[in-house]
Amino acid sequence: MKVLLVTLASLFASASCLRHPAAPWGTTAPRTRTSTTALGMAGGGRLNCRPLGTGSAAPATVVTNSDLESVVETSDEWIATRTGISQRRILTNDGGVGIKNLAADAAAAALAASGLSGSEVDLVIVATSSPDDLFGDATSVAAAIGATTNCVAFDLTAACSGFLFATVTAGQFLHNGGVKTAVVVGSDALSRWVDWDDRNSCILFGDGAGAIVLQACESGDASGLLGYSMHSDGKGQPQLMCGYQGTDRMVATPGDGTIMSKGAYNFMTMNGKEVYKFATREVPVVLEEALEQAGMTVDQVDWLLLHQANIRIIDTVAKRLKIPTEKILTNLKDYGNTSAASIPLALDEAVRSGQVKKGDVIACAGFGAGLSWGSAIFKM
Repeated sequence: MKVLLVTLASLFASASCLRHPAAPWGTTAPRTRTSTTALGMAGGGRLNCRPLGTGSAAPATVVTNSDLESVVETSDEWIATRTGISQRRILTNDGGVGIKNLAADAAAAALAASGLSGSEVDLVIVATSSPDDLFGDATSVAAAIGATTNCVAFDLTAACSGFLFATVTAGQFLHNGGVKTAVVVGSDALSRWVDWDDRNSCILFGDGAGAIVLQACESGDASGLLGYSMHSDGKGQPQLMCGYQGTDRMVATPGDGTIMSKGAYNFMTMNGKEVYKFATREVPVVLEEALEQAGMTVDQVDWLLLHQANIRIIDTVAKRLKIPTEKILTNLKDYGNTSAASIPLALDEAVRSGQVKKGDVIACAGFGAGLSWGSAIFKM
């Protein structure tokens, strides 16, 4: 198992909210903001919290594009050209390691980087759509890092937007004084729910976890979460989903018995064309909303960090915002789409390598199933 450590020295205020109606399904043209006064519940300005450390973890097993040539009809060139992915990390079923283990390792790494102990953590949020325990992994992660009776822990499910939504949620607790220190984890093992006979989906996904330690700070702190905006539109839910598909089970209740449902889920399904149009239409807009909440412009952004779904989406969003390629943070090539883990994993590597430095402004955006999408502006 690979564990990555980094240290950050500073991060994350609540103002009025922006919310704009999503464009109709099938729309391909870039969408522009229609109002700067529309009131909603999912946007705001500075939250008084800052990051103290990050960490990430990935499975040891690497599956390359060339490996997949023997699984489905595909090629390394075909995958790399259309997605930007060269390999992905996969959780296997024979190593005794689950996604909650990766989540705990990432959280422990972030704590070690922050210089804090688990007993100082008040809140743990695990953003995941693929927990080991249907009832949630957060309490197990909290216990693993030594955050027990004085800590509250819960899962948050928002698929590929999950880490961003969880970070804003933790930021609200910290900003409002409810807690002092929080650990936010993004972790997913979507390889469990991929149809490995479907070449359009199995090539995309990998497994991993990333985490960040956040601590409440004074309103005058220069760094932090400067602005955010979040949206969802359930009309797009069928475009990307992993639906329940139970099987019949007869239970011998009095009379003719009762047909119950034995729990199971179908493979994940995705309408790639519609998801691409959704992401390239909505993500530039939500980034501009978050920048407006932060009182900033695109020119003040040092780095663009998007959910690592597809290099074509990332490049298109950057182009529409007129952000040059050299300002894009990505590790998609080595990990694939790790869902809720993708943003913290990429951030962790960028800071550890020295690419991201103290004082840099990062515009982040997550997008995916729900459909959901959101953005946050961080000053490191």
